Amino acid sequence: MQMRVAIPMAAWDKWAMFDDGNAKIGSSLTDRKAPARLRGAGCFVADVALTAPLHLNFARATTASGSLGALDLSAARAVAGVHAVHTGTDVSGLGVLSVNEVIPLSRVPGFPLLAQGQIGGLGQAVAAVLGETPMAARDGAEAVQWDVDETGADGPDRSVVAEKNWRTGDPEAAFDAAAHVVEATITHPRLFPSPMETRGIAVEYADEALTIWSSSQTPHRARTEIAQILRMDAGRLRVIAPDVGGAFGMKGSVYPEEVFAVWAAMTHRRSVRWIASRGEDMLSATQGRGLRSRGRLALSGDGRFTALEAWIEAPVGAWLPNSALIPAWNAARILPGPYDIESVAIETRAVPIAPAPMGIYRGAGRPEAACLMERLVERASTQLKRCAVDLRVQNVYPSGALPTRTVTGNLLDSGDYPTTLLRASDLIGYSALRREQSQARTKGRLFGVGAALYLEPSGEGFETARVTLCTDGSLHVASGSSSQGHGRETAYAQIAGELFDLPPDRVTVIQGDTETCPPGIGAVASRGTAIGGSAVFTAAERVRARSLRGDTLPICEEVRYQNEGQAWGHGLYVVVVEIERETGVPRILKAACLDDAGRLVNPAFVKGQVRGGFAQGLGEALMEQVVYDADGQLLTGSLMDYALPRATDVPSIEIFAQETPTPMNALGVKGVGEAGTIGAPAAILNAVLDALGPLGVTHLDMPLTPCKIWTAIRDAEEKTP
Repeated sequence: MQMRVAIPMAAWDKWAMFDDGNAKIGSSLTDRKAPARLRGAGCFVADVALTAPLHLNFARATTASGSLGALDLSAARAVAGVHAVHTGTDVSGLGVLSVNEVIPLSRVPGFPLLAQGQIGGLGQAVAAVLGETPMAARDGAEAVQWDVDETGADGPDRSVVAEKNWRTGDPEAAFDAAAHVVEATITHPRLFPSPMETRGIAVEYADEALTIWSSSQTPHRARTEIAQILRMDAGRLRVIAPDVGGAFGMKGSVYPEEVFAVWAAMTHRRSVRWIASRGEDMLSATQGRGLRSRGRLALSGDGRFTALEAWIEAPVGAWLPNSALIPAWNAARILPGPYDIESVAIETRAVPIAPAPMGIYRGAGRPEAACLMERLVERASTQLKRCAVDLRVQNVYPSGALPTRTVTGNLLDSGDYPTTLLRASDLIGYSALRREQSQARTKGRLFGVGAALYLEPSGEGFETARVTLCTDGSLHVASGSSSQGHGRETAYAQIAGELFDLPPDRVTVIQGDTETCPPGIGAVASRGTAIGGSAVFTAAERVRARSLRGDTLPICEEVRYQNEGQAWGHGLYVVVVEIERETGVPRILKAACLDDAGRLVNPAFVKGQVRGGFAQGLGEALMEQVVYDADGQLLTGSLMDYALPRATDVPSIEIFAQETPTPMNALGVKGVGEAGTIGAPAAILNAVLDALGPLGVTHLDMPLTPCKIWTAIRDAEEKTP
């Protein structure tokens, strides 16, 4: 490991929660301006001014599959203001998108920019229309006509595209010798990531180069992929990710529509803009979750976990975004979580069974691993009539065991799981909640307490930073990572400025621009502070050392920082639910968590990340679900039909922290951006089923809607004599 300058933890607390260059140290929320984004002064892709742009719109498939017949483009071309209409034959023979092969691929699906011969999914772009105005492009797209033979012999290929197995010990013998065996099946609803800003791209054409503004989590990767697919020199492309209005994994890969926009700009030698409507995103952007997992847990007579078997099936679509295999990989390789189980047999596979492309969504396989494991643990505690926390303490890796290599090959770097459990149980008042539950049940109340212990691996690999100590004594930081609206600029200014005792308004941070910033990976896998922040810290440290030696200003250092490996955060979430028997409405009475995210750079940001993640985890557990009918038509195609959590749906959360620095990066920090989406669904699911336990209800699929819960209550009561 590299040498590190100690930064007093108290120093972190003096930084403002929000900063866009207007905040002062110690200033109150009432005497400083709100961030530019909140004042309406941010720059999103739709705000970028282009030179005489063509506007892009797509005619999209209205069936999930079928053979595409001839297209009639005459009416579209006749629309006033339509500049050009293109079909798949115009963009055939191009390259394909790279896929992160964390699981071995048996075949690689294509990456058609427009449908060619076969419909690959509902909402796939069939034709592209370029217009002088947005209205002309939209009217032209609506005028495109085509035939589809839905009985075509060449249906979508449903064979497995990737699979992987892990096995250690002797699971069969352990199950044969087990005193107890519990089973669980978890089906996760398919989710729409729902960022505030839809997908969008703006391409400014110039003969020598193109400047591209993209609502992207990974601008450097986007530049490389677009150039590769279009078989052009990446040096001709500059990609900028401006104020990205949320992403949650949905914008971690390039899309066919974005690549087509660049192709169109080059072909027509004009600037091009495409801004997706909300309906287009819900129809054709990547969706998340949708995994189905099944597991068995073997236990000895005294409650020791002796073996685990698990089977994971992850849906993918007709084309694979860059990180399409990550959910299938994480959902399997994170098992058995923080538990020390000698014998395991785990199988995961990715199958193209989804009517839309599937990709990463905040958590990306981590919530799936936690839900399966924690459901098994809760069922085991019920069967053994043991305290669920005590059973966990018995079976996690003991104090002092970390670092250790798991049965699936992961290196758990640091932490003390028994201490976390016992401390969290004490802070949250778990024993008192169980006593309250006993009293409530004597009165016939459906009162449940659910817990979930989780692991959160953050990213690995590299990020870059260039730090300059300017002649006026200010700092300029250029980061290769990027932001999706989660305040990374503040964290980087804080990290660099602290070494020089500079206030935030003396530190300028830029990121998300392939021309002005060094290359990096981006905003994925909870890597920002852990790796991107470590790059900033290391570069700033070198600049400071040179300044102390007396080097003449300006002093600049650029660092390509590679971390030592993944840093594994962990924590415990506890949720208390009461269910209204007459309506099935679940009401969260208490939500609390303790997260160990290593050293906390900015505690206020950590709490914000946890609250936001909890809200999304609650959405999955209680209300969100993408639904298609029997004919493959999307029934949740707008926010009138797809239920997102509102402010009144999200309870207040008691948030506690535990800091165990990791040796895996220069700052000792771990990811926490996905913690809420990992811990909340499992805790809520366990709480609801715990509340329904006295009625004999042991299984429900998420989302746990009032109708679903009420039906389970009614069915259970009808069986009661």
